[in-house]
Amino acid sequence: MAKVKFIRLAEVINKKQDKRVMSVSIKPTLYDCTGMIWFTDIQLQEGPVLNGYAPHTESRLEKLKEDGSIKNPVWFNGVVRSEETIILFNVGETSAGLDIHIYPKLSMSAGTVKLSQGIGGQQVSFPREIEKDDDLALLASTRTCTKNGVSEPKEGFYQYSAAWDSKHKVILEKGKSARVLFTMQEMQDGGEPF
Repeated sequence: MAKVKFIRLAEVINKKQDKRVMSVSIKPTLYDCTGMIWFTDIQLQEGPVLNGYAPHTESRLEKLKEDGSIKNPVWFNGVVRSEETIILFNVGETSAGLDIHIYPKLSMSAGTVKLSQGIGGQQVSFPREIEKDDDLALLASTRTCTKNGVSEPKEGFYQYSAAWDSKHKVILEKGKSARVLFTMQEMQDGGEPF
């Protein structure tokens, strides 16, 4: 797999007339390319001076090290019945993306499986039915959502674990249960940001 590289692009958009802008449409167009491209943090701002800019964290973060070696990913297993709040312990210095696998013990109706942070923020739901023993995977590390290895739609956000401890709500169809697996690579600050 090729190394992921993020590039910041900025463009000036000049209006044809001195009138109020009611809407803006952005259509990224690519030609003769292969691989994956992510567009993140698309921002429109008024005026000639850049403000509200935050650099991508990739250049400032690294995997958590213990005694000079990269710490292995951390695994959390559990069984959820209808609804549970799971507390994950992240000894890293900063947030870490979560890879989550859900293995239902019974089939579940479309839209009845949901994940969220704390009391409901950063929620994601799955709009299709999930069959018994499916492997539903929401992977922040690769920005993919799959069911049994095949791309699967989701509605909402990839999940992450805050530094120290964080609460994660798993909601299943009422009266149903599933085995869940949370995996994270704990992270640390990688040096001076600028």
